[in-house]
Amino acid sequence: MNGSVRGKVVVLTGASSGIGRVAAQMFARKGATVALAARDGIALEHVAELCRKLGAEAVAIPTDVREEAQVVALRDAVVARFGRIDVWVNDAAVYMMGPLERTPSEQVRALLDTNVMGVVHGAKAAIEQFRLQGDRGTLINVGSVAGKSPYAQAAAYCASKHAVHALTSALRQELVGTRIDACVVAPATVDTPLFDHASNYSGRTIKAMPPIYRPERVAAAIVRCAEHPRREVLVGMAPRVMSLMGLLVPWIWERLQPKMVASSHLGKERAPDTTGNFATPTGPHADRGGWKDGRKDGARALPEPDMTPQLT
Repeated sequence: MNGSVRGKVVVLTGASSGIGRVAAQMFARKGATVALAARDGIALEHVAELCRKLGAEAVAIPTDVREEAQVVALRDAVVARFGRIDVWVNDAAVYMMGPLERTPSEQVRALLDTNVMGVVHGAKAAIEQFRLQGDRGTLINVGSVAGKSPYAQAAAYCASKHAVHALTSALRQELVGTRIDACVVAPATVDTPLFDHASNYSGRTIKAMPPIYRPERVAAAIVRCAEHPRREVLVGMAPRVMSLMGLLVPWIWERLQPKMVASSHLGKERAPDTTGNFATPTGPHADRGGWKDGRKDGARALPEPDMTPQLT
């Protein structure tokens, strides 16, 4: 698919917060029809209403991407309502920090269920539909700099994003000769509530590690990829520099990176172990996390937006 997304049907997972929430509104402004998926139905409907106010047709379909049956049901519901799917964006993800030896194995498994199997379920559902549409459609998986250059205290998360990059690369090879595109968009640190939702076994608070990019920049890359598919899009200079350092001087990078994580990704305050939003979706549900605007270690997250239905 090349050209405008106006009139196209776009499915986005992880649409209730952060990058997915911003991308949904950006697709809506460009005239796309958006089908939004996430676990929290109330937060999801709020995003759908924001998209409708922008003039787009939008539907909220609560979905847990860990469950393949729910992802298939999402796909089937969208096709039943709109007749096709043009773009599928796999954005749902969870985050976790802490030394691997302190991280419960069940939490690692839960992270992989969302970040890897959620992408597998979405990719399979999307490609099956694209095949029925004459081998036509665009799959966009949201990767990370962590999938290009891993860092200390986030081994499970880095492994999951490496898997997303590898999966997308393998899919491109399987789709040679079709008009189905498989793309990956890889940002560095993004100013979203991801770190407020994180599972944490580091013993310290988590803060966003500079350089920090606004979610609008990543969402714009996703939309551009939908309009003009590219195999891999690195958002910002940081993923390029970090990938290059890891490739050219890994022995230096592996000594520097733990110090960078300790000083700029972990806060000074102590923090109890937490499972984050792995089992149950939690707030805040917002475009941004406030880190780019000067939020400090230990500061409260941005308040949850008012999602009370408004009577007219």
